[in-house]
Amino acid sequence: MNNNQQLKNLIESMLFVADGPLSVNAIQTILEDDIALSRKQLQSIIGELQDDYAKRGIQLVEVASGFRFQAANEHADQIALLWKEKAPRYSRAMLETLSLIAYRQPITRSEIEDIRGVSVSSYIIKTLQERNWVKVVGHKEVPGRPALLATTDEFLDYFSLKSLAELPELMPASEINLDTEQVEQQLETAEA
Repeated sequence: MNNNQQLKNLIESMLFVADGPLSVNAIQTILEDDIALSRKQLQSIIGELQDDYAKRGIQLVEVASGFRFQAANEHADQIALLWKEKAPRYSRAMLETLSLIAYRQPITRSEIEDIRGVSVSSYIIKTLQERNWVKVVGHKEVPGRPALLATTDEFLDYFSLKSLAELPELMPASEINLDTEQVEQQLETAEA
């Protein structure tokens, strides 16, 4: 590469055409045969790209798996009109189960049932695993050795989070006044 601008253009192109988020390590590995690039140099170039896209309709954001381009949040409602099919609707039980796994991980199915006061359908756990939002990370050392469930990087990527620390603070149960429709609207906004 002759100059910094060509390198910046190359990295921008890589991020644009990638199937998913690219980490700094992945970019370094891809480029290592042709270009010796330090982690600090690469992070600087990515920072410049983020600044370049900061006031545009597309933004370069960091999620758990790396960096990706995505539409700016303020355009989510209009962009959603591009797709005829509606975003999948999730039941209150599924959203409660996912929330408990995200906030209390690792957690067993029976612990989720104790908190919710009702049994957790196998369908819910299976659906969350098929979406690759939840995975088994081990087994609890108690009789029956129940599976311990935790969220995945794909869960974080889907909701544009870098880490679990970015999850909103939980409200006390006495203050929760959302109905299922409001929760679904919030989820649809996050998906767009």
